[in-house]
Amino acid sequence: MSDSSPAQRILPQSLRIFPPDWTQPLPLAELFGNARPIELDLGCGKGRFLLARAAAHRDVNFLGVDRMLRRVRKVDNKARRLDLDNIRVLRMEGYYATTYLLPPASIQTCYIFFPDPWPKARHHEHRLFNERFMDALHRALVPGGVLHFATDHLPYFAEVRALLLADPRFEPVEPFVPTPDEQTDFERYYVGRTEIGRCSCCRRAP
Repeated sequence: MSDSSPAQRILPQSLRIFPPDWTQPLPLAELFGNARPIELDLGCGKGRFLLARAAAHRDVNFLGVDRMLRRVRKVDNKARRLDLDNIRVLRMEGYYATTYLLPPASIQTCYIFFPDPWPKARHHEHRLFNERFMDALHRALVPGGVLHFATDHLPYFAEVRALLLADPRFEPVEPFVPTPDEQTDFERYYVGRTEIGRCSCCRRAP
């Protein structure tokens, strides 16, 4: 009987991405080892959504991005324990990753759930969504690629939704609602306590 488990044969010792050059787009197909569609969980947190989604869709690659090392390590460890070879994780701030590290037309679906709303007016400049981020998102998504957004902070939701609706490069589609297994830790806390704003849009084809 072999002393190597399937996970040991398939998975590397880490699913983390360590770019050799932080100023150049990542070779995503090479990093995943195949040309399957790639979905992005931007701000993946502790990975509850990412892990559940990747387990349910083994024919899709999932890239989780988060700026906190502790969270990235936790997702990496859990993904390897679950034998999820279709996950890679990157420790990086979301705006930088989208702007500089994602190749053009490389992402099929982008999920942004419960990002920091920076509620104080003097901190609004730190919010993820602005016109520059929309440019980066448009560049990273494939034509027809979809963005799914959710937040419990309704003023921020109104701001993001208005930004999306005003951008002629995108068109609204039916909002994405995760299954109970896919709900993030934030969503599990807020569901039933407060209204959650959800919106989705797709990149228009040229």
